[in-house]
Amino acid sequence: MAASLPLVLVAAVALVDADGRVLIAKRPDGKTMAGLWEFPGGKVEEGERPELALIRELKEELDIDVTEACLAPLTFASHAYEKFHLLMPLYVCRRWKGMVRSLEGQELKWVRPNRLRDYPMPPADLPLIPHLIDLL
Repeated sequence: MAASLPLVLVAAVALVDADGRVLIAKRPDGKTMAGLWEFPGGKVEEGERPELALIRELKEELDIDVTEACLAPLTFASHAYEKFHLLMPLYVCRRWKGMVRSLEGQELKWVRPNRLRDYPMPPADLPLIPHLIDLL
């Protein structure tokens, strides 16, 4: 049996625009996995629910307001990285207030689900793509 890895809980969201495109963000230089594209979101803090973490992260990173009622759970990723095990629920959101804009210097792109594989992503994100293609 392998040594147990610390469990990291990250909440992510597929923001879907009126044209059925999904927002992805490029991890900025200086961060782990810099240059890879990912779904917006972030770490769930101690005592925080995943939905509330997403609402907080979306305001901090993209300057949009999302209500919990607009977050629909779709699937999750469970992936062992070298130093931790990632558990990442993926939500879908089609309604928010405000204009999406990068507040942390990350590049943003709206992408059709069947084109998501054209962008290099962290290994944990890849199994989420077929679920989005099926949904959208």
